[in-house]
Amino acid sequence: DLLHGRGTGGLFLNWQSGYGASFLPDLGTYLGSPFALLVALFPRDRIDLAVYVITLLKTAAAGAVMAQWLLTLRPGRWWAAGALGASYALCGWSLAEASYNPMWLDGLIALPLLCLVGHRALAGRWFALGALPVALVWVANFYTAYMATLGAVLILLTGLLVDHAPGGGPPLRRLAPLGRPVARLAGVLALGVGLAAPLVSVVFLGTRHAYPGRVVEFTPKPWTDVLARLLPGTYNFSSPAVYVDTVALLLALTLPFNPAVPRRLRGGWTLLVAAVTLSLQWGPTQLAWHAFSVPNGSQYRETFVLGGLLVTAAWLSFAHGMPGRRPLLAAGALLAAIAAAASRATELIRPWTYPLLLAGVAAVAAALLLARLARRHRHPLPAALAVVLLIGAQVGQSAATTAVADRLRLGHLDDYAPWGQRQRTQSELIAEADGWPRYRTDPGREQTVGNDPLLVGGQGAQYYSSLTSDVLSRTMTALGGGWTSRGRSVQSLDNPVTDAIFSVGARVHSPPDPHQDWQAPTGAEPYVTRQVVPPLVTLRPDPKRPPAFGPSPFRNQELLLGARVYTLPRDVAVRGADGRPAARTPDGGYRLPPGPTKRSRPKALLTATCPRDSQVFLWAPHYWGVAAMRGAGRPPVGFRGDHPVTKIAPMQPLGAAPASGRVEVVLTVQKGGTVPAGSIGCLDPARLRAAVDRLRAQGATEVHVSDTGIRAKLPPGSRGIAVVAAPRIAGWRCAAGDGRHRPADGYLGLLAVELDTSATSVDCAFRP
Repeated sequence: DLLHGRGTGGLFLNWQSGYGASFLPDLGTYLGSPFALLVALFPRDRIDLAVYVITLLKTAAAGAVMAQWLLTLRPGRWWAAGALGASYALCGWSLAEASYNPMWLDGLIALPLLCLVGHRALAGRWFALGALPVALVWVANFYTAYMATLGAVLILLTGLLVDHAPGGGPPLRRLAPLGRPVARLAGVLALGVGLAAPLVSVVFLGTRHAYPGRVVEFTPKPWTDVLARLLPGTYNFSSPAVYVDTVALLLALTLPFNPAVPRRLRGGWTLLVAAVTLSLQWGPTQLAWHAFSVPNGSQYRETFVLGGLLVTAAWLSFAHGMPGRRPLLAAGALLAAIAAAASRATELIRPWTYPLLLAGVAAVAAALLLARLARRHRHPLPAALAVVLLIGAQVGQSAATTAVADRLRLGHLDDYAPWGQRQRTQSELIAEADGWPRYRTDPGREQTVGNDPLLVGGQGAQYYSSLTSDVLSRTMTALGGGWTSRGRSVQSLDNPVTDAIFSVGARVHSPPDPHQDWQAPTGAEPYVTRQVVPPLVTLRPDPKRPPAFGPSPFRNQELLLGARVYTLPRDVAVRGADGRPAARTPDGGYRLPPGPTKRSRPKALLTATCPRDSQVFLWAPHYWGVAAMRGAGRPPVGFRGDHPVTKIAPMQPLGAAPASGRVEVVLTVQKGGTVPAGSIGCLDPARLRAAVDRLRAQGATEVHVSDTGIRAKLPPGSRGIAVVAAPRIAGWRCAAGDGRHRPADGYLGLLAVELDTSATSVDCAFRP
């Protein structure tokens, strides 16, 4: 949309996501790659095809650049370099980790590209020109470029030490001749990173204001798990994806035993591979690989560097001459030892792991026999068959490993539907209801992807990014919002009070996405609801003391709205199916344990008393199950909250309270959790309408938004604080009337401007 001029916002501001988010850090994190520009060539409704094509092109580019690096490192047969380049492009990290994070594939390209640049820099060539590829890979994805730079430096320094054997004398004198080429290498890398600094610095500063998520101390996986991931057909989210196909792995294992390779080269590269492997399992070096920031998710994101080292080791052994019988037997014995040790990792080994491994070994053995036959009879056909056999084994093992990873990944990650009728319908409904910037149109609570506003249009709370702001996540959590990805994927909140606060005048309601199988589909058709809401800029009285959120999201909503609209019942109680009170938590809530089996669905009954015809809302952020209010005539609503906290469930509407006022909510427990003592809120629609009318009467008369800020005209005599319905993220500067711009104020997490007696307008400008 941005490339075609259809986006709501621009390079600086994204008005569609998170009620107003900084876009430039996201651009540098996810869309800095030159390959990303190719999406402009595809129709909007074929975005899935665009991502698929770009993923293939990046993978192919990584293989091609690696093949070129191998031939530069040591001349040899082009087809072997190409095959090993493909081994690198199809390594376990690429198949299991980067395939669903396409921006990481730029790091896969960066490693061999930086090796090529550094190789020429060490030789005294490409100093100024070499800085351009360095800058390009750092702009494309600085996170994996950092890891690739570390890996390339280790590779190049190892090669320098191996190729330039220092003479006798003191250590400093022996190493002195290496100072000049090392300085050239450092210079070209520093110049390239400096060229990328304007964008990289914005991304870095964005990480300082991002929600921290849940910091997990690094715990190394058992070595049996690490060894198991070297084999085909294994997968586990939390272990290092170090797989390379058996052909490349077997060749790499021959390097220490291949007498055709010079001893210094064998020793240096064997030590390098061993050192990098060990660094994956030690906390301090793990932290160094990840730029001294604990990753929020997979903790082995640097394993593509080890994949590159294994492939390079395989090439060095092969390019110095086909390994003989003894190196092959030694490598085979080492591979057998790895396979035997890996057998203890029972959670990783699949029924097809060892058959795939044996098939790869058999392919290597058959290829060796064919190669010997070709040499004996001087005929190219057996040699060609050997190459086809090896490449076939490589492709087959990698395809099987991909299939295993794709299937098992869905057990712990969300499944997202490709573009189809659901997205087309949502997009059409949003386009019809759109009234931006008079009001927002939210794509709805039942999300399809993590960034529905960007996919189907509209302007909502939903926002996923590694740079999701701390203020947005904490503000929405305080208001009863939900999130996944440890707080970095904020979800839409279906609530009329927060809709009034954030000027959401239209909201799409869709049935659950059938790809999200945790909740049964309802078969309902998507529809739009509308409500009268205040403008984007409203007034609040100047408080004597800065307000602060408390533990109740219902009271927090009222605090931000400026009116009391909820009744909070004091008689909330939860009983099990046997009628006994549920166990209490230390903070007074109720504990709902799961059933004895995965298919068990124990029931519980939550009761409370609400005023007649009030709208009942349930807040249970750490409950995983379903809730339905008796007599409401509405389908059950799902909650997904876990512990330790990777996701919390948002507040959900249950329906109107009956005439008797007795609210009975049936809880169908799936994975269990807790329900707070203050879990029920009873909303008075009349009070909410009165509060909205007051905010509208005092709100802005005109609002203008752009990709760099927001301007609003206020009624004459406006006093107090002008509150903009957007999170107070870093980068905002505001002015009241004709005053000077200064860093913006905050009001309970929202953007605010203090007014003087003469101000009839506010102007806020944004710079990341």
